[in-house]
Amino acid sequence: MKPISRIFLCLFFISASYAISYAQENQSYFLHTIEKGQSLYSIAKMYNVTTNDIIRLNPGCDEKIYAGQAIKIPKGKESQKGETFHTIQSGETLYKLTTIYNVSAKAICEANPGLSAENFRIGQVILIPLEQEPETATAQTPVDKPAIQGPVQSRCKDMHKVKRKETVFSVSREYGISEQELLAANPELKNGMKKGQYLCIPYPGAITMQPTTPKEDPYAIPPSNNELFRKSKETPQEISTIKAALLLPFQEDKRMVEYYEGFLMAVDSLKRTGTSIDLYVYDCGKDVSTLNSILAKNEMKSMNVIFGPMHQQQIKPLSTFAKKNDIRLVIPFSSKGEEVFNNPAIYQINTPQSYLYSEVYEHFTRQFPNANVIFIEPTSADKEKAEFISGMKQELKNKGISMKTVNENATKDMLKEALRTDKENVFIPASGNNVMLIKILPQLILLVRDTPEQNIRLFGYPEWQTYTRDHLESFFELDTYFYSSFYTNTLFPAAIQFTNNYHKWYSKDLVSKYPSYGMLGFDTGFFFLKGLSRYGSELENNLPKMNLTPIQTGFKFERVNNWGGFINKKVFFIHFTKNFELVKLDFE
Repeated sequence: MKPISRIFLCLFFISASYAISYAQENQSYFLHTIEKGQSLYSIAKMYNVTTNDIIRLNPGCDEKIYAGQAIKIPKGKESQKGETFHTIQSGETLYKLTTIYNVSAKAICEANPGLSAENFRIGQVILIPLEQEPETATAQTPVDKPAIQGPVQSRCKDMHKVKRKETVFSVSREYGISEQELLAANPELKNGMKKGQYLCIPYPGAITMQPTTPKEDPYAIPPSNNELFRKSKETPQEISTIKAALLLPFQEDKRMVEYYEGFLMAVDSLKRTGTSIDLYVYDCGKDVSTLNSILAKNEMKSMNVIFGPMHQQQIKPLSTFAKKNDIRLVIPFSSKGEEVFNNPAIYQINTPQSYLYSEVYEHFTRQFPNANVIFIEPTSADKEKAEFISGMKQELKNKGISMKTVNENATKDMLKEALRTDKENVFIPASGNNVMLIKILPQLILLVRDTPEQNIRLFGYPEWQTYTRDHLESFFELDTYFYSSFYTNTLFPAAIQFTNNYHKWYSKDLVSKYPSYGMLGFDTGFFFLKGLSRYGSELENNLPKMNLTPIQTGFKFERVNNWGGFINKKVFFIHFTKNFELVKLDFE
């Protein structure tokens, strides 16, 4: 019987171990609700985990995820930074979170600039900074530790992050304590106060003598979310003179020179209206060492906004510098940077692919709700458009929109068989290159002329802008649409005026390429410099009010999460109508 007993004993321990490991796994994750445009890659970067970590907890998510789906995110790795993530549960308030994590409401609000009383809701994930008492203060007051009980773990009533131009006097006045009390709680201030430094705010002397503990009062009414967010909000500050820096590889890339030239025209326009701007321009090349030598300059720490860089390898160090010094960073070119997911001061102009595609899908299904979509497949697969086509098919399936597939070598009669008389027939090539256009346009033209009673459209890609001159008449006859984040009609009054002014300024014409870097420089410079002059430190809270009409670049900024930066989600549809009109459809 002994062997049997041992077997039962082993099975018992295996079962127990499995139960414990299962329980630990369930306690080692939090939930993230997927939003439109998010991919496994972007979600992993938000939480400092790998895509494999997510797939391990969510089998099958590598094949399909969708907006509104709740997935498990493993905990643990974020604690190395002294922070953690929390998914808001039913009944939780901002005040309750301060008691759970023993952290101030102000610290939570500062760590989550995208969080507000309006969007504080169940399912939202927020970043919790785990505040710690400064070691110097702890080391000097060891006898105080036994007297501290309950949730209070230090002499600090609050923690304050030092902002630009603050002094010991101004901080002590803000919290109603004396300068001596502030210095006693933070001995390191004897060496000076630095921007970004965290200060321990002690309880005022009078309260220490006669302590009151409202948290322990069972009859006390806890403060509301509105009250705590209002108290945590920083005082808005105007910017009398905007300090802006351009960090671009001018000698290496001539397009950067044109961007700079357009940017200068925006600065001139704003100065004529009374805006004061100090512009600093540096050639940062493509090496990180060159960038670091520029960032070491004293004036760089006082910038209000930095534009750049161009090269991918420079984004991370520049983002780190901007975040440390509380400087806005506008990235005009790259769409692949991951720093936007964890830096609240980043603005990414060029939309990341997954977010761009999700916007296109939504606008497409709104524009063609009764469509019969016909995909034209190339003989050799176009890997560049594979993700777009795959996502479009999934979106059409979800919306119940009919679709068919034909080959690029299909004749007029074969294309005709794919039509439906009761719907709008929208042809979408699965490749954006000009070779495929040259191949399919003649057959589509024959189809349209042979079936004038049918509603036939052609839908395509941003790069078609470069082929417009070659296929203009065909685009009009096929009632063509294409999507883009950058577009200008050279016949628009604003475009004509800018082009003429550019020629007067520089005695040359704009480079005829898509997009126009001169217009991009003007649009980005004007938007952000105008915004800073109008709203100062409150720019981020007033972005929807920036009702400017750019020449080429659309702007619709949204935060990627509560603690991250902004991406540009603006997408236009350009429509070549049968009436030979060119219309830019601007979706709100």
